[in-house]
Amino acid sequence: MKKVARPRVVIVGAGFGGLAAAKRLSGKAVDVTVVDCRNHHLFQPLLYQVATAALSPADIAAPVRSILSKAPNVRVVLDEAIGVDPLQRLIELGSGASLEYDWLILATGARHSYFGRNDWAANAPGLKSIEDATAIRRKILLALERAESETDPDKRRALLTFVVIGAGPTGVEMAGAIAELARRSVSKDFRSITPHCSRVILIEAGERVLPAFPSSLSDAARRSLEDLGVEVRLRSPVLDVGSGYVQLGNELILGRTIVWAAGVEASPAAEWLDAEHDTSGRVFVEPDLRVSGQERIFAIGDTANAAGQDRRALPAIAPVAKQQGQYVADIILGHPALAFKYRDFGNLATIGRSKAVIDWGQVRMSGFIAWLIWSVAHIWFLVGFRSRIAVGISWLWSYATYQRSARLITGDHPLPPSQPRCPQALERKCA
Repeated sequence: MKKVARPRVVIVGAGFGGLAAAKRLSGKAVDVTVVDCRNHHLFQPLLYQVATAALSPADIAAPVRSILSKAPNVRVVLDEAIGVDPLQRLIELGSGASLEYDWLILATGARHSYFGRNDWAANAPGLKSIEDATAIRRKILLALERAESETDPDKRRALLTFVVIGAGPTGVEMAGAIAELARRSVSKDFRSITPHCSRVILIEAGERVLPAFPSSLSDAARRSLEDLGVEVRLRSPVLDVGSGYVQLGNELILGRTIVWAAGVEASPAAEWLDAEHDTSGRVFVEPDLRVSGQERIFAIGDTANAAGQDRRALPAIAPVAKQQGQYVADIILGHPALAFKYRDFGNLATIGRSKAVIDWGQVRMSGFIAWLIWSVAHIWFLVGFRSRIAVGISWLWSYATYQRSARLITGDHPLPPSQPRCPQALERKCA
């Protein structure tokens, strides 16, 4: 009797959506291949805590092979997808190899977007990977170390000025964490840095922080940031970013540490398929998350522009990706499905060590209780029992002592640099 070949499912990306699909297909009558250029799954919502020395990278990341070790029909390939041939049903890999598929799930995530000013990336790094987080952590901690021994007041002021561009959840959380690190957690360990030496500036081109939240919660978040000493600049589009400075209209801000949290764009999946996409590069998908004109290709998570019940694009957040991954896996397994419907469990964002905002539709809250709920939710969704225990202990220790458990400066770092150089036309303002 001729053996019937099992369907081959290729999942590109081991983020929230890709892993949700792989887990749903585990043990089923399909052969699954997960392709990712990194060997670990990253819990991105807590990445900012690695960047501000509250957590270590291993606390929020786990090897993909370990996560899927109990899925006998799932294999993991460490490689980078660089193209798709829908006619031949092939995935092209960076190593020169290719993979055949019967079903393809594109869960390739997103990358930083500088709105056409990619030259800003070198001076204002974003936060999407462990490498990004540890580089930012190194920059913050080095700035504090160098400020301790700097005698020139202008250079010292620039070293202790931290600028975060973009006031979405990542920017708000990052600004609050930097303020606590620089003003409370480390100042008592230094001899010349006091809590009031550091300056943290959050810049937003829009009308308010956390624009996806109701205005009442946005206002509460802004007040919490200001209580931490963060300077919030609204309606302030950035004109230029250079080595040690940010230009806002007629104002020049000198700061050694600049973090970009203002925008992201999707991976090049739309280019691979020559598919219609939005301004952020997200592929427009059908109600069942298929790429238009591609019966056997799905796009999910940050890769897809999927319309919600209000016909607006669903947000690029982890719960959306996870539900979409489970949904397309069910379609592949032959379960009849109506159009994808996202179950919205609300939005959460934290501001510092004891304040957060929560939007659950009719229920909205801010303050300490919201922070407790935020903490429990994030610990619960971490991958692995060890990660949950490690993060819980680290947070309890930090809350009780204000100490940061991961204040390590790793990697090569040069000797203290010279004073920030400004554009020629701004030399007089910088003097």
